[in-house]
Amino acid sequence: MESVLESLRLIFFHDVVSKLIRIIVILAVAKISIRLINPVLIQFFEKQKTLKINTDINRINTLKGLVLSLVKYVIYFIAFTTIAKLFVDITGLVATAGIGGLAIGFGAQNLVRDIITGFFILFEEQFNVGSLIQLDGIGGIVEEMALRVTKIRDFNGDLHIIPNGEIKKVTNKSNGKMRALVEISISYEEDIDNAIEVLSEACEKIKEENPNSILEGPTVLGVSKLGESEVGITIMAKTVPMEQWATERLMRKTFKQAFDKAGIEIPYPRRVIINKMEA
Repeated sequence: MESVLESLRLIFFHDVVSKLIRIIVILAVAKISIRLINPVLIQFFEKQKTLKINTDINRINTLKGLVLSLVKYVIYFIAFTTIAKLFVDITGLVATAGIGGLAIGFGAQNLVRDIITGFFILFEEQFNVGSLIQLDGIGGIVEEMALRVTKIRDFNGDLHIIPNGEIKKVTNKSNGKMRALVEISISYEEDIDNAIEVLSEACEKIKEENPNSILEGPTVLGVSKLGESEVGITIMAKTVPMEQWATERLMRKTFKQAFDKAGIEIPYPRRVIINKMEA
C-alpha cells in the first residue's frame, strides 16, 4: 500500500514539475516573441514617416501604438490559452460557448468594451497621438494610444492612463485651424488710426517670417475695449494646431517693439507720491 502511495506521489510530483516547466517555457517564448516582433514593427512604421507621399505623422504614431498593443495581447492570449489546456480541456467549452461567451465568462466585459471603443476612436479619427484633447476634466497631449487604454500627459507633467471604455465625450483642440488672439492697449492720447497702421505693418512682418505656422492673418480686428485708462485693440491669427500659443507670444513681442519704435505709449499704472514738507 505504501509503495502505491509513493508511486502516486512521484507521478503527481513529476506531473506538477512537468507542467511548471511548460508554463515557464510558454511564457518565455511569448516574451521573446514580443521582443523580436516589436522592433520589426517599429522599424516599419518609422519607414512610413520618411516616405515622400503626404503622410500624417500623428496618424502613423497612433497606428503604431495600436498594432504593438494588439500583437502583445494576441501573443499573451495564445500563451495563456496554451497554459489553460495543460489543466482543463477548453476545446469543448470554446465550441459550445464561443469565444465571446468564454471572455464574458471570465469577467472580461470591461476589456472587450475598452478594445471595441479603442477601434472606434481610431477609425472615426476622434483624436491621434500628439493631439491636444480635453475629457472628463483632464486635458493634455495624447502620448500613447493602445487597444485598452489611452495615455494623456497634462501640462504639469502628470501621465493620465484612461481605459478607452470610460471615454464618453472628447474635445479635440488640435483639429483644424487654431485661433491666436491678442489684445494690446494704447492710451487715450494716442492716434487710434496710426496705432492700427503700425500694428498692420507688424502683422505683415509676422506673416512673412512664419509661413509654416500661421495659416491666416494676423489681422487687426479693431478697437475692442474702452477701458478706464486705455483703448484695447484686438488682433487675431489662425495657426496650425499646437502653434497658437507660440504665435500669441510672438505677436505680443512684435507689437510691443513696433509701438516702442513708433513712440506709441502702452498705458500702465502710475503712482504719484507728494511729500508735503512742513514749513
